[in-house]
Amino acid sequence: MRFFYLLRIHHWIKNLFVFIPAFFAGRLLEKDIVLLLGQGFLCFCLMASAIYILNDYRDIEADKVHPVKKKRPLASGKVSPTLALVIMVLLFIVSLGWSYSLSANPTFAILVLVYGVINIGYSLGLKNLSLVDIFLVSSGFLIRAVAGGILIGVIISQWLIIMVFLLSIFLAFAKRRDDLVLAQTSGTALRASVRQYNIEFINTCLALISGVIMVSYIMYTISEEVVDRINRDYLYITALFVFAGLLRYLQITLVNNDSGSPTKILLTDRFIQCTIVGFVITFLIIIYI
Repeated sequence: MRFFYLLRIHHWIKNLFVFIPAFFAGRLLEKDIVLLLGQGFLCFCLMASAIYILNDYRDIEADKVHPVKKKRPLASGKVSPTLALVIMVLLFIVSLGWSYSLSANPTFAILVLVYGVINIGYSLGLKNLSLVDIFLVSSGFLIRAVAGGILIGVIISQWLIIMVFLLSIFLAFAKRRDDLVLAQTSGTALRASVRQYNIEFINTCLALISGVIMVSYIMYTISEEVVDRINRDYLYITALFVFAGLLRYLQITLVNNDSGSPTKILLTDRFIQCTIVGFVITFLIIIYI
């Protein structure tokens, strides 16, 4: 179980962003596409786990005084730093080698490498720069989505790129808000970048970004490009689930003050789970039936 938490396998769900292009292109039911994207998904999972280990290694001392992170394998001493570093290097090598073997086009492997380099920079100190940390986290989600499209040869629409980027910024700000609330409660800024944020600023950003996401999604569903491609003109119906999911996430963030882990929210909040299931089913019916 200690290695499960060391690799943060429960966070691998974030790498499902590689499937987004296939889903919106109506190709998610093609066996070859799913198998190829499944391998791409695992490449990003291994790279992400390598970065998690590096981040935990550098933050051992800080995590020891964190009310939650002190339980992590390295901070708690359940895994030795030497063993963790060996695992990290192996994961990095396997991820890059595997991603390079998936396609004659090296672009996918290059994006996996870029994702790793960006996150190494994040772990080595860029996460301490306010706003820079937000955009670096967001770029990781965007890279995964673009990489998924490149791997299967699907062109990603401008609206989809905008929505993925905005959604990832929204989630990053919500997480920083939780960091800020925790810092105010404990009396210590647990992240250096938190000192450059305050509740009012983050609340304003969340409200602004969520509004832009909603408008962007509506524009996507009624754009001529999408309507002509799927030969359907009522995709806008799915916007109901997008709105409901965003509003619920805002409620968790602003009312419950519990947005520290998007993964935890996704795996435990029944309302958001229902909106996702409703969105997927409705979208599949419109696209595939």
